[in-house]
Amino acid sequence: MFLGVASPLVEVFLKDGVPREVRALAARGLATTDALDRLALLALLTGDPDPEVARMACATIDGLPAHAVDDFLSRGEVPAPLRAWFLARRGPAPGDDSPPLAPLPAVPEATIDVEAGDLSGHDDLPEDEEEAHQLLTSLPVPEKIKLATLGRREQRAILVRDPNRIVATAVLASPKLTDTEVENFARMQNVSDEVLRIIGTSRSWTKSYSVVAALVKNPRTPTAVSLPLLMRLVERDIKGLSVDRNVPESIRLAARKQLAVMQSRRE
Repeated sequence: MFLGVASPLVEVFLKDGVPREVRALAARGLATTDALDRLALLALLTGDPDPEVARMACATIDGLPAHAVDDFLSRGEVPAPLRAWFLARRGPAPGDDSPPLAPLPAVPEATIDVEAGDLSGHDDLPEDEEEAHQLLTSLPVPEKIKLATLGRREQRAILVRDPNRIVATAVLASPKLTDTEVENFARMQNVSDEVLRIIGTSRSWTKSYSVVAALVKNPRTPTAVSLPLLMRLVERDIKGLSVDRNVPESIRLAARKQLAVMQSRRE
């Protein structure tokens, strides 16, 4: 969490190892269309160890329309620390009586980053899934992140399996992501455990029983995530897990104990 903002994308940027070109992309406000994430990343990158990235983040913030930022920051969903950071950085603007602007605009999908290149050539995936997979996996990381957050459902389904954790988790920050996609990701055994951990620790996504059940049944899900979720399953699913050789032994044992408790309550 940074300045009260907790999201998969922000969490990735808080860790070490984010490539400079990706940080530069975010410093221009182009890493995501989600305004809350975008402002949090800009604030974070003003302290980037690379002076040029920090300068770009500062320049992007300074270029945002003041009233558009004010309008967005006044919304109830904006965390107080993020609001305070931006207001403190800019300071008061006496005598500014221009009319309020629209809410902070989202980055249009047609935006071109001069370093990452024009993504219009990747708008249409080949019909052959293998060919499409090869095309997307061959792209530079900044272009993958753009497609992960701004692209189509088919592109997200491929990029969520990308070996680069920044690309894979950027999919989870896409404003276009649907509940059905999240449920499908929770079932996948060829995604990173980081993707499954983020899904499993999201209050919003784990409101869905289907997502919870998919995570617990997925042998790739970290046991620290799946064990607490196990207690939320119905008896039928717990019974299946108690004999499922594909899940970790700790999950099978926990399922057997929980099943015994459920059966004892009926006696």
